Amino acid sequence: MSQSPKLLRRLLRAKDRMDGAPHEEWPVHRLAQVSAVSTAHFAREFKKAFGIPPHRYLLTRRIERATALLRDTDLSITEISLRTGWSSLGTFGRIFRDITGESPGELRARERSVPHLGLHMPECVMRNAHRPDLNIAVLEKRRLKTADKLELQSI
Repeated sequence: MSQSPKLLRRLLRAKDRMDGAPHEEWPVHRLAQVSAVSTAHFAREFKKAFGIPPHRYLLTRRIERATALLRDTDLSITEISLRTGWSSLGTFGRIFRDITGESPGELRARERSVPHLGLHMPECVMRNAHRPDLNIAVLEKRRLKTADKLELQSI
């Protein structure tokens, strides 16, 4: 059964709020209030509509914004972590590495070492090209990496 247009508009309202202020705290109960539905219903229907849970969607937005700030500004990594919604630099660095495969400092150095050929490309295209893959949970990615390392050690 597909979702009603009215429900989709409500879910989009919450998604737009996250897009507009990804640095803010967006617990599911707050997003459900924005959408005027129950917390459980919101979480279930958001995932059904957009393919990922609200928390992963927010992480995607935060990582995209942090990547852009690392690439395009001279802000310190600490300032970028605070501006993108993390209260701990360590948590920001760990999650950033888990999702992108490199630390914020490594990404900044790599991005600055090569000339940007896409400077004239629309921002929406650039974001889509650099969108982090969060189809599986960050913790699951960590477990898979650990399992791979253990498998290599046993060979």
